[in-house]
Amino acid sequence: MPDNQYMTMEQLQGQLDSSPFIDFLQLRCESMDVEAGTLSLRMPMRAQLERFAGSGQYHGGPVASLVDTAGDFAVVMVTGGPVPTINFRIDYLRPSSGAFLVAKALIRKVGRTMGVVDVDVFDDQGRLTAVGRGCFGVPRPEISP
Repeated sequence: MPDNQYMTMEQLQGQLDSSPFIDFLQLRCESMDVEAGTLSLRMPMRAQLERFAGSGQYHGGPVASLVDTAGDFAVVMVTGGPVPTINFRIDYLRPSSGAFLVAKALIRKVGRTMGVVDVDVFDDQGRLTAVGRGCFGVPRPEISP
């Protein structure tokens, strides 16, 4: 994106909504601050995301998807995307449960070819349930002939 022309929260939510998988997870952008390099996404609990029926605990797959998507879109908000995931890891600190989870992404660095983002996941009571870090490819500028 041109200097000082960053994506708005509405534009970012539009990109989130355009993905069938992200739409299935019902991810919503709660906040974003381009200058601070932060982005927060919220994921509501639904039966399809449970570890096992009636447990009230999120399966690790949706939690990992939340971490990956929050990291990815933190880089998207400053580059305009598309941003492929190169690698990410997650550490589960406690079972994730409650009405929703919030992923708070913090950009560590966005360079010419790669961005690095740390993501903390909190439950609806503000407890830290997982931490992750992702590396994401940065879009290459188009080269004019």
